[in-house]
Amino acid sequence: MESQQINLLNKFKKDESEHSEEWFSYWMDYSAPDHWQFWVGLGLLILPLIVFFLFLNKRNALQVGFYGYNVHVFFTYIDAYGTNNGYWFYPFKVLPILQSSFALDVSFVPVIFSLVYQWTQSKHKNYYLWIVILSALFAFIFKPLLMTIRMFELGNGANYFHLFIGYIIVGITAKWMTNLFLYLQKIAKNAAS
Repeated sequence: MESQQINLLNKFKKDESEHSEEWFSYWMDYSAPDHWQFWVGLGLLILPLIVFFLFLNKRNALQVGFYGYNVHVFFTYIDAYGTNNGYWFYPFKVLPILQSSFALDVSFVPVIFSLVYQWTQSKHKNYYLWIVILSALFAFIFKPLLMTIRMFELGNGANYFHLFIGYIIVGITAKWMTNLFLYLQKIAKNAAS
């Protein structure tokens, strides 16, 4: 590596380390367990997981779990992109280590999407219609509610419609990825027969 590149990388490392320390200090002052926002975030993390395990159809656990994992991954990427570029921001967090919302990325959104996916599969409902409805509920009701209690902020020209499109993209991508793996599994079973 060139010395200019090494110097730049060292500066980035130092800046990120300082930034992490600042986030932890902010978290301790405004978002730690002695603040009600922490408990709302913790509830958004733990309660959906309990509901998921209570209502998960165990016969399709792997399929629904794989779908939910896809939602988690793609939503985390979109959420990280949005927070890193200032399109939205979470002033209160359960964990200070991530800029995005750990509770929403890991639990709340994947669980709700997974339960809707499971329901549409078992009841033979139109998945795409229901994912649009769910995306609208998240973008136009849930996120404004989070803004009302100051647990979410929009910035840099982002709006609720952008969030709506993001949720739809996550839902469609997760479904297509799940379908792809189900198809590959079916081909493998047919080849083995």
